[in-house]
Amino acid sequence: MALERLGAAWRQHYIENEARRPAGNRDCVFCELIDGGVGPETGIIALEDGVCVILNAYPYGSGHLLVLPMRHCGDLLSLDAREQAALFRVATKTIAAVEAAYHPEGVNFGANLGRAAGAGIPEHLHIHVLPRWNGDTNFITTIGEARVLPEALETTHAKVSAVWATL
Repeated sequence: MALERLGAAWRQHYIENEARRPAGNRDCVFCELIDGGVGPETGIIALEDGVCVILNAYPYGSGHLLVLPMRHCGDLLSLDAREQAALFRVATKTIAAVEAAYHPEGVNFGANLGRAAGAGIPEHLHIHVLPRWNGDTNFITTIGEARVLPEALETTHAKVSAVWATL
């Protein structure tokens, strides 16, 4: 049986930059990206009312976005009422943008609060917004423990940014 190979060249930039960062002294990747501003280089779709909308660097599927407070905070309960309202307002707008850009049959919306709950970056609170379609999970995810994405992150950024400007 021949070994099958799946390419993910779009992840090379992230991996190279991550490898250059000294272990034990890593700053927050979200805060670093926010400092870079909106654009395809950072993956940021919008910075609005103290909230950032950014591409997930390790998406479960095309259109997978993250919504996070610009203030470095890992706990939803540490946000004040204004920050909570802004986070939910921008998350709602993000769902509208994903629906307009992708026309999904459903949307996953949620947060993993803490490492034990599955948060990959528990130090900086973030909410996932992920368009879904009936049957979008297939054998490669279930058996091969891999995901195949039909579009590059740059394409996702362009699609959602174009819609964002109209909302």
